[in-house]
Amino acid sequence: MFSRKNKNTIDSLIGVSTSIEGNLHFKGGLRIDGHVKGNVIAEPGVSSMLVISEQARIDGEVRAAHIVVNGEINGPVFSTELIELQAKSKISGDVHYKALEMMSGALVTGKLAHDQLVEPVLKLAASN
Repeated sequence: MFSRKNKNTIDSLIGVSTSIEGNLHFKGGLRIDGHVKGNVIAEPGVSSMLVISEQARIDGEVRAAHIVVNGEINGPVFSTELIELQAKSKISGDVHYKALEMMSGALVTGKLAHDQLVEPVLKLAASN
């Protein structure tokens, strides 16, 4: 009757035997089981979810609204909503977040920075 898309759906999958070299830009939900050598960036201003499985490895910057990590990231991580660090997650880089859940066993080699991540507001002055 009502068609409402769950914002936590996965639209795309990068399989465990897949290796990507280059930057990856996405909308919606993405699950990575393989290896990405490059930045993984969600479209800004849109709700997004990124799941990095236990087998996955990313060598580059990661940006998304909601991030679930159980694999390895070598680079900075930016989450505008929530980042969940599962028990087998390993991050070598600074983590910028609005909300954080960290399980026992998760490893971060870098700074944890709570950011408000407020969008800049542009105000124009009226000229007389």
